Amino acid sequence: MAKLKVHSVKYNFLMNFILTASGFIFPLITFPYVSVVLGATSNGIVSFVASYSAYFLMVAQLGVPTYGVRACARVRDDKEKLSKTAHEIFIINIIMSVLVLGAYILSIFLIPSLAENRVLLLIYSVTIVMNAFGMEWLYRAVEQYDYITVRSLIFKLISIGLMFAFVHQSSDYIIYALTLVLSQVGSYVLNFIRIRKFITLKPFKHYNLKRHIKPLLLLFSQSIAISIYTNLDTIMLGFMSTYEQVGFYNASIRLQSIIASFVASLGTVLLPRMSYYVKNKESDKFLSLMGKALNYATFISMPLAVFVSVMAGDIITFIAGQGYYGAVGSIIFLSLSVVALGLTNIIGLQVLTPLNKDKYVLISVIIGAVIDFVLNFFWIPIYGATGAALSTLICEFSVLAVQIFFARKLLAHVKKTIYLYKYIILGIAAAVPVYFIQYWGIPFSIVRLIIGGVIYAAVYLGVLAVIKDPLVNEVFRFVKGKLKKKKAEEVGNETDENNISEALTAASSEDSISSDVSVRSDVNDNTADDIILDSFFDSDVDGDDVKSFENAKKRTDIFDDDLFGDKNSSDKSSDNNSDNKPGDKSDNNPNGNKDKL
Repeated sequence: MAKLKVHSVKYNFLMNFILTASGFIFPLITFPYVSVVLGATSNGIVSFVASYSAYFLMVAQLGVPTYGVRACARVRDDKEKLSKTAHEIFIINIIMSVLVLGAYILSIFLIPSLAENRVLLLIYSVTIVMNAFGMEWLYRAVEQYDYITVRSLIFKLISIGLMFAFVHQSSDYIIYALTLVLSQVGSYVLNFIRIRKFITLKPFKHYNLKRHIKPLLLLFSQSIAISIYTNLDTIMLGFMSTYEQVGFYNASIRLQSIIASFVASLGTVLLPRMSYYVKNKESDKFLSLMGKALNYATFISMPLAVFVSVMAGDIITFIAGQGYYGAVGSIIFLSLSVVALGLTNIIGLQVLTPLNKDKYVLISVIIGAVIDFVLNFFWIPIYGATGAALSTLICEFSVLAVQIFFARKLLAHVKKTIYLYKYIILGIAAAVPVYFIQYWGIPFSIVRLIIGGVIYAAVYLGVLAVIKDPLVNEVFRFVKGKLKKKKAEEVGNETDENNISEALTAASSEDSISSDVSVRSDVNDNTADDIILDSFFDSDVDGDDVKSFENAKKRTDIFDDDLFGDKNSSDKSSDNNSDNKPGDKSDNNPNGNKDKL
């Protein structure tokens, strides 16, 4: 079988960045329209129903979105193993989806407070089953980010077109929900149609579903805890406050999601690659990518979070109008939480998860969920959306603190290559001149935003350039390389014309026909192209990460060390003689107990 073509991290990052950019641009187009047309109350109803159905969808998925990527990425070079693994995960997913759908339908008809939104709830029920057929985790495992990006852009455009065509007043909130659901379902259907390109659909004689249950349950526990401080805020606001407060909070969450999507654009493509490095014990590449990702996350998240916090009033007024000014407090707290979100996305999902340390991620999110629930219980009745946002801020930094504690030994190996303090200090300092813009007497919020953005970027990037920050230097080198390449291409085109003319002249003589005549077709300046991405986001320079696992098993590296303090002395002595996967406990070794005795 031909080896599956896997793009480099830089290519996947670019594709995911395009997808992320669309996630920023499209809401800027749709959110102001929806906010004005539907209003805070109708918008709040849709958000409440979406959050309610999201809980059931989470149970139906049973941790598959994360586990499926990790499990399939490890066997992606073997089509038969990949197919069998995908079949097993899909069977588990579809069984859970059918069971959960039944419980969801019952809740709609048995809970009196849901009766008024029954039609909307039934519309969202479609996503519970269809999500299983989407198998998005398989596409991410085989790193098909170009397809994911193009498909998402197409269905987002369709959804936007339907929204502008049919949503014109506050009573059209059901139609608005339909446009959102149809976009999701369309993606799922197309995914399932194309799935035979990567796996065989022919059933296997024997399936081992049991081997997936334990890791799925562990990741499912994480999902439950995470959902408590993501969707539960909206649910608690709906039951303990008003739909208007839900609308304010939803507006804040949308802005937070836009910021977070930029921060998470790199982390999204790292899980399959990091899992692959762990499987092949390539700790040097693993640590290199880890350090660069942490730097990138802080470099992007800090200025975005601080700028949005300082300009929260102007941002919400420009996007949603004065009717949403009550969301300013929640925007400030939720935007600041993006800093913690960006770092936990790297440490938790992209580092601890590939190393099979899911239990530490679970502990961190459980602690965060408990904190969020308790604070929500006391603050939502008093402060509404602002109280829920403050709870989330404290929760996210609590999760980050716990994950740093568990990963402290691993982080010690990259501490010399990370320099987060610079971005934090400069991110805050650059906001000082921006803060005083509100006292300049500028009448329009959009003008203040533009002026503030220019000043903030000039101070933040300018100082980093002066102190020769590696990330900023690479940006300048990237731009310089692009300009140099463009100039070289122009020179190359002139050379082409001269070469062609000379070749035609030489061809008039029979003796002149030789291999010496050549027409230059390109300019050898590839090193100038994409230099920033080559340097920072693709530790595999030659684009070929495939190495024999048999050879990798013979190496000893950082993955053989006790990085988390959860190996006993016998584990250490038997590690070199076992075939356990890196990061796994050695109790999988049947001889472990004998050695101990």
